This record gives sequence, C-alpha cells and structure tokens, in this order.
Amino acid sequence: MSYPDYEVAHVLERNREHLADYCANSWQVRTLHALRKCRTAALGGHIDCCNNPGCQKLHLSYNSCRNRHCPKCQGHKKEEWIQAREADLLKVSYFHVVFTLPCELNQLCLYEPKLVYNLLFKTAWSIIGDFGANPKFLGAKMGMIAILHTWGQNLSLHPHLHCIVPGGGITKSGKWNPTKSKGKPGCRTARYLFPVKAMSKVFRARFVAGLRKELGKSKPPSFYESLFKNQWVVYCKRPFFGPSQVIEYLGHYTHKIAISNHRIKSLEDGNVRFIVKNYRHGGKKSILGLSDAEFIRRFSLHILPKGFTRIRHYGILSSYYKRTIIPELQEELGKPKLPETTPLLHRKCPVCKKGNLVTIATFTARGPPLHWQEQIKKQLNRPI
Repeated sequence: MSYPDYEVAHVLERNREHLADYCANSWQVRTLHALRKCRTAALGGHIDCCNNPGCQKLHLSYNSCRNRHCPKCQGHKKEEWIQAREADLLKVSYFHVVFTLPCELNQLCLYEPKLVYNLLFKTAWSIIGDFGANPKFLGAKMGMIAILHTWGQNLSLHPHLHCIVPGGGITKSGKWNPTKSKGKPGCRTARYLFPVKAMSKVFRARFVAGLRKELGKSKPPSFYESLFKNQWVVYCKRPFFGPSQVIEYLGHYTHKIAISNHRIKSLEDGNVRFIVKNYRHGGKKSILGLSDAEFIRRFSLHILPKGFTRIRHYGILSSYYKRTIIPELQEELGKPKLPETTPLLHRKCPVCKKGNLVTIATFTARGPPLHWQEQIKKQLNRPI
C-alpha cells in the first residue's frame, strides 16, 4: 500500500498550540500530542543495519508513539493479534452481531465514557450468554469476542459493539450444540442465532436498568423514560462463509481507529477534506469538509479513557476457558484450514528483502550522531 499524502498528524502539527482548546480533558490532549510526534525526530529513533552480508544497508527510523489511537501504529499490532486468534478458531459457523446505543446517550458518553462503555460490554454479553443458555434457543454456554467502536463515517459519536459469536455452545454434558437451522428441513448451512426483535427489547431494558443502578437519582425519571421512546438496534448478520472470512473481518475491525490517513484527501485553507461512505445509500462515497478545529474536536471524541479495554473475550473464548475447552473442541469438531499466513516483515530489510534489520544505534530527540548521518548520506548519495 502506498503512503498517504496527508495525515492526521499533519492537522495536529499545524494546530499544536491550540490542541487543548479542542479537547475535553488532559488525557485527550496528551494523546493528540503523542500522535503528532509519531515517527518524527521529536521521539528519537534508531539506526538499523541489514544482516545480509550481500546488503548491509543502513536504515534511519524514527520511533513510533505506539498509541492505540494512532493511524500509523495499528498495522503490525493488528497482524499479531489476528495470527494469535487463528489458533482459537473452530470449524463451525460464526455470526456478526452489532449492539448500537441510541443518540440520546451521546451526551452521557462524553461525560461518563467508562461507565457507559463498560455497561455496553456487560449488557451485550449478558444477552448472548442468557439467550444461549435458554433451552428454547440453545441450552449451552457460548462465547463472544466484542470490539468497541465509537465513531460514524463523519467522525460523529456513534457508540456500537461489534461481536463475533460462534454458532453454538457447550452443553452441561460437555458436548457441542450447534445453532438451529432455518429454512428447509435438513438444511445445515442456513442458520440463525437468536430472534433479533427479542434481543433488541432485552438490550434496551437491561441497559436502562443498568443505568438506573449506576446513576440513580442523579438523572431525572424523564431521562430514563425518554430512552424507551424509540426502538434500540441489535443487528445480526448471516453467518460468515467460513473461518477465513472471520479472520478477514477481524483484520478489518479489531485495530481500526476513527479515521485512517488514506481517507484524507486535502488539507487546504485550514480545512480537512476526507472521504465518507453513506451506508444508507449503498455505501456511496462523498467528500466531507471540516475546519481543523471541528476535525480535531470530533477526532478527540473517540479517544478512550486511560487503560480502557476495547477488545474483550467472553465465555468459551475467554482466556480462562480456551486453554482447555478450545483444544478439546478442535479435536471433536476439527480445526479449520486457513490460508497460509504471511510472516510479519516489519524487521525485514526493505532493500534486499532477505536480511533482517538489526539495531546498531539509538538516538534521542536531538537527532542521529553526525558520524551516522555521514554514513547514511554516502549510502543514499543525498542529504537526509
């Protein structure tokens, strides 16, 4: 993939003196400054040398901020996470379930993000777990991977939870019980999870009950009553075509951030123009323009509280159970065949593609020592 011409960091850099004016708290300000400095001399860097005897090229690299909100720091983390999850896949159908909070809760999300988002995780798993345990639907213990997203295409606040749910669960006798078939008798491929309308009603009731417990009388009765005026949305897609599609989904959603650098098309006259998709019109693309101030304000809405976990595992997919249950299920159900994974090449020499990069020197924000600069200049035959 080619490098983008414009970056979120460029917007932050040209507004570095005013970032605090667009943020709600000091944690957001610290995060934006980290993103602004990512892979620049401000964070220092290192000199790498290729260990291939036929190459031995020197490479100058500036350090990454490694912040989870940074558009430039997610690719390698995503690949590592996906390869770790491949070992947990079962040869069963998987479902994609989305729990979305209504816009009436947006203001509360701004002031109490940790409370609201934790309650969203808790409520979503209680629904999947309880519906699965109900003998009417499955009568088994299920599993779930949940990933929090807080944004819409235009960077507005749109909190929702993407969940990956295996199509079945473990019964009390320790056997795998698959989800029910839907359609013609004997059909094994067309499956459904649980009734979406029932899930939506339970989602709304449980979440509001959780808010009442957490907030109590700090909110008037009219606030809770307003949350029942509209239907809440639980969306359940048809099952994935296979485990490889699950991995593709994971790669698209797990380490995604509010906006990627490749969506930004211009930075002119103090404005940011970027691509947005309108999913109500078949994903039609258009260009949206925002002032720097509004762009940064919207971007900062999606900076999560310090230490908040946005990817969580539940039930048979939790770390406690998968050490024992997953290997047993893979032996019983079979382990899916997946495409061969490409080795992570972040430490491969970009010149010869054969040798590994070995760090031979590090430097602080003052820049690389002069003798290293001279050696790299000779190698490149140009200034650095």
